[in-house]
Amino acid sequence: MLTGNAILGQSGGPTSVINSSLCGIIQEALKQPAIEKVLGMQFGIEGFMKDEVIDLGKEKPETIEGLKTTPSSALGSCRYKLKDEDFPKVLEQLKKYNVRYYFLIGGNDTMDTIHRVEKYCGEKGYELRGVGVPKTVDNDLFATDHTPGFPSAARFVALSVKQAGMLARDMKRVDQFVVFQTVGRSAGWLPAAAAVAKQNEDDAPHIILLPERPFIKEKFLAKAEETFNKFGWVSVVCGEGVCYENGKPISASATSDKFSNVEFGAMGGASAAVVLHAFLSQKFGWRGEFQICESLQMCAADRTVALDIEEGYACGQQAVKLAVEGNSGVMVTLLRKSNAPYSCELGTAPLSEVALGEKPMPDEFIDDENLFVTEKCLEYLRPLIGGMPEYVRLFNRRL
Repeated sequence: MLTGNAILGQSGGPTSVINSSLCGIIQEALKQPAIEKVLGMQFGIEGFMKDEVIDLGKEKPETIEGLKTTPSSALGSCRYKLKDEDFPKVLEQLKKYNVRYYFLIGGNDTMDTIHRVEKYCGEKGYELRGVGVPKTVDNDLFATDHTPGFPSAARFVALSVKQAGMLARDMKRVDQFVVFQTVGRSAGWLPAAAAVAKQNEDDAPHIILLPERPFIKEKFLAKAEETFNKFGWVSVVCGEGVCYENGKPISASATSDKFSNVEFGAMGGASAAVVLHAFLSQKFGWRGEFQICESLQMCAADRTVALDIEEGYACGQQAVKLAVEGNSGVMVTLLRKSNAPYSCELGTAPLSEVALGEKPMPDEFIDDENLFVTEKCLEYLRPLIGGMPEYVRLFNRRL
């Protein structure tokens, strides 16, 4: 039996349930005889190299339990890409704290970090078991049906679009359109989630623009005009990473993060929603709104889905069980068995595959016009997001 300490960290953008996974890891690790201490790296691998390490075993049990329903990243997060010269320092720190079990909660880049650290340690003869726990509101992580954090962010989007759509409908004599922008660099899962809000033909959203499909300005404007002529207002939802046919983002962003990912809406370019707002105003002379909630989708605890909390926690627990059983170099995955009733089980995927792959929306989830989603997509989304509230309408029977 491999004995030693465990260390865990959180990386990238937070979610409403990333701390639920953290809770699962801590509580399961504290039960395991092979794990002597449960340590936490503050601000991810970047903080670990700076010796920012805490003893999670000294926290009150009620504090650890409370993580299940606490949003954001309790340990602090980072977006740091390991350089070749960093690995000796990482190994030095692992040896210093006798770390034999290594857990990170995050997305593609985080899984790549675990994979590279575990590989380096193996090359240097240091036994380390590294297991990843999935996390991203974008839902673009390879090899898993969905990621913890996505259902809650998707519900945030669906409810926001539904309620903002009602406002736009009732204010259409003042504002003729509304554009709602979600996060999502290259995958359209979050903007697609807005479709769950639609219960009647005239409900928001009317148009959904996905990063998986090229943006064609003329086609977009024609659909907007058709919708306006039918309902007197237009609701548009777009992913932040929507691009033209040549691959250029409509936001015209020129800023990148440390992983060479484009930062949409950062200095150097307008957000996609702002650009779409301008297109509609200039073409039709309409007055409208754009709504860009940025990171709010990642931390809205009041809209967290109970299923999301449960699955996030289970993934954290499973990571520890896998490592103690001798598994390493894998990420915990969620494997859907059925939609109705919803059923899902835990699996694994090699970190080497997860780190390199992405999961865009499949073709069968996008309609033929590339301006909305299909019923098959809704069948996938509804069990994760849960039911929408029912709001009434006046009959508006005039004298």
